[in-house]
Amino acid sequence: MRKRARLIYNPTSGREALAHDLVEILGIFEQAGYETSAYATTPTPNSAADEARRCAKDGFELIVAAGGDGTINQVVNGLAGLKRRPKMAIIPAGTTNDYARALHIPRDNPVAAAKVVLKQQTVKMDIGQAGDQYFINIAAGGMLTELTYDVPSQLKSIFGYAAYLAKGAELLPRVKPIEMDLKYDGGHFKGKASMFFLALTNSVGGFEKIVPDASLDDGKFTMIIVKTSNLAKILHLMTLVLNGGKHINDPSIIYVKTNKVVAKPVEGRLMINLDGEYGGDAPMTFKDFKQHIEFFADTDRIPEEAITDSDSELQDAERNFVSAVDQLPADKSETETE
Repeated sequence: MRKRARLIYNPTSGREALAHDLVEILGIFEQAGYETSAYATTPTPNSAADEARRCAKDGFELIVAAGGDGTINQVVNGLAGLKRRPKMAIIPAGTTNDYARALHIPRDNPVAAAKVVLKQQTVKMDIGQAGDQYFINIAAGGMLTELTYDVPSQLKSIFGYAAYLAKGAELLPRVKPIEMDLKYDGGHFKGKASMFFLALTNSVGGFEKIVPDASLDDGKFTMIIVKTSNLAKILHLMTLVLNGGKHINDPSIIYVKTNKVVAKPVEGRLMINLDGEYGGDAPMTFKDFKQHIEFFADTDRIPEEAITDSDSELQDAERNFVSAVDQLPADKSETETE
């Protein structure tokens, strides 16, 4: 029986260029061996999540999320809680496309992005859980994260990442610390901070050096707590980020790896951002699910240190081969020569 794929696409993502290439994209997945059909999301809440869940339960082998990080987040939310989870592919058509950047999938050409499936390379990606929701890239809290709520969706589509930068420049002078309580593996922070965030990849808001040592599949978040709210200091930290990720050694930063975080406000409100959207208020518990969903990716371009277990079957075979070689009797001619 032929494998089936369902393309779930957001017809309003980015500059709405995806629809123009839809027929060619479907043909690429057919070429990869999948009987492929498409579903356009609707304004109905959880449209993408509901369709992804339905397809998974119906036995589809591949779900393709086409749109921005928000569309990918929705599809993952439809799949992550299931026992049987199909593989995923993504076709970026949003604003920052952090997830596509992390997987080295072309971000400005939907057809080229679809062709990644033809390489037959995959990564089993960690997925985060926050309360009863899932996230793919980042969870965050604090004043520095709230700029994303103030950028209208139409502005994001027209001006892309420049809209975030403009809003960030406007918001920075108003950043104030929030008293927060954060418990994580082997540690506890209680005090004032302008933000904390938990990253699953190295690409956060278009920056690739915020988490310079990110692993995609090690079962741990990279947790960063920014303790300062001084504008000059925050700008200095941003220059350190751009200068090769040197911010991680700054005394204003706590930088740790952790599988679980419990976040609570000490006083007032602590809003939580999940993949760029409002995800509720703390208190909230965050967990990292190791290698939870398998994604097609261009693994030739992903740094080796970012994938801890890219192919466990291959690694097992390599270990068995080495072990078998070690147990072979010594070659007689070599023994005699010695």
